Amino acid sequence: MKIGKQNSPFQSICTSNPDTIVVRGHDLVEDLVGSISFTEHVWLLITGQLPTVPQRRILDATLVSIAEHGMVPSVQVSRMTLAAAPEALQGAVAAGLLGCGSVILGASEDAGRLFQEILEEQKSTSAAMAAATEVVLRRYRAEKRAIPGYGHPLHKGRDPRAEKLVALGESTGTAGVYAEIARTVETVLPDVIGKALVMNVSGAIPCVLLDAGYPLLALKGVPLLARTASLVAHLLEEQQRSIGFIMSRGAAGVIEYDGPAPDGFVANEN
Repeated sequence: MKIGKQNSPFQSICTSNPDTIVVRGHDLVEDLVGSISFTEHVWLLITGQLPTVPQRRILDATLVSIAEHGMVPSVQVSRMTLAAAPEALQGAVAAGLLGCGSVILGASEDAGRLFQEILEEQKSTSAAMAAATEVVLRRYRAEKRAIPGYGHPLHKGRDPRAEKLVALGESTGTAGVYAEIARTVETVLPDVIGKALVMNVSGAIPCVLLDAGYPLLALKGVPLLARTASLVAHLLEEQQRSIGFIMSRGAAGVIEYDGPAPDGFVANEN
């Protein structure tokens, strides 16, 4: 993916003078501070427009749904980083976010791109949604690409977060073509890969956000923003009840060395 030519020296998000700060055309102090929620501000910053009530509810729900899920890798590395460098809260937050990719927190963007590919296939061929979905899924399989947004190592029978988000899209009246695509993928998957996989939260997030009008190119920012809040909570607790080195020792206790060693060498017992 390319950013494009840099021949337009402009930005449209924020400007200021000694008296006024302007954000997306609004006076920050007079119009926004104390008047809108942070979720509304995020939507405004990203899209340039204040959200409708349904849009705010959808974005808010996705942020809440993905912020926290226990001692996942991003949390562990963040807490261990702070234990090793307690003066660097920002470094510990960054460490937790740097590992967010196709497996952890990045799958929402990938699932959104999958849904968009299916939509484009359906529009370009005028095929039924199920047929277009099967074409794209089989292309993914032929290219040995994972199907993002479906299946979960813990929530195998159902991901309750996904169910809640999809239901919210329906109740707010924002559910549309992306919800249809997401459900169709779940229906077609068994024929393509030989087993059923249920939609997980990373599939539901782009499903409801794209239907609500959130931009595809900013999808990855939602789980990153949400997880940042969770990391700050974990890092506060790490300062009060540190477990970073406990986790480090725990890893050393279960991972054994199997490389070469000098004759007569006996490793310490873990």
